[in-house]
Amino acid sequence: MSATATIAPKDLKEPEDPQYMYALRRANEVRLARAQTRREVAAGELGVGEVILTCPRELHTMTVFELLAAQRRWGRKRSRDLLAEVGLPETKSLGTMTERQRRLVAQRLGR
Repeated sequence: MSATATIAPKDLKEPEDPQYMYALRRANEVRLARAQTRREVAAGELGVGEVILTCPRELHTMTVFELLAAQRRWGRKRSRDLLAEVGLPETKSLGTMTERQRRLVAQRLGR
């Protein structure tokens, strides 16, 4: 019996991070950005209308309902009522909103 060993060419470099590590890092960045945005909205430092109009990439998966409810004195009922008024479902994410929907919600919020 003869054993053969294969040796990888030296010019092929291993990736710096495996894909799962990149995905974990990215998910953590998104989670932290969403938490920071919720804190700033709750403190009144950042307006919901402004967030909806600019929509940073990290917030694309955040729902409009979640963002509205992050405001002081805005609960589930008030958030639902505003979304029903403009014809958006509670599960609508910021990244899938059209420009018209963004302007409409921002207008209703007084931005």
